[in-house]
Amino acid sequence: MEKGYQLKSEGTNYFIEEPNEFYNNKKDFTTLEAWLKCREVKIFFYKKILPYLPKEEKFNLEIQIRKAAVSITANIAEGYGRYHYQEGIQFYRISRGSLFELKDHLISCYDIGYITGDLNQEGEKLIEQAKMMLNGYINFVRNKLKK
Repeated sequence: MEKGYQLKSEGTNYFIEEPNEFYNNKKDFTTLEAWLKCREVKIFFYKKILPYLPKEEKFNLEIQIRKAAVSITANIAEGYGRYHYQEGIQFYRISRGSLFELKDHLISCYDIGYITGDLNQEGEKLIEQAKMMLNGYINFVRNKLKK
């Protein structure tokens, strides 16, 4: 267990108590720039891409897009909640994979003719910005791991 953390028990239930000096109630995954940018990507797909898909894609491409879009922010949140940096990095990498998956879905939507070139470019730009932010955050956490 990391320095300062304590294993506590209440009856048969055990939990880890986080020291007050490490806790900041104004800071969590929702304050991360990478999470905020990935949230923009998720909202973009829900509001600007999904409405253009025909109903025959409801149980195919639409479901794939929904899962990947939610995954990008959810994995950052889960990684942030882990106690060990290496464990968190693995979740951030999964999030990165979901961004690449969304880029492929975006290209498919364009290739098939569901969306315009302008919408495709807007989506690709958002995805690239999110990838850069997420790569930066992964490098930041990796450097903390080395210390």
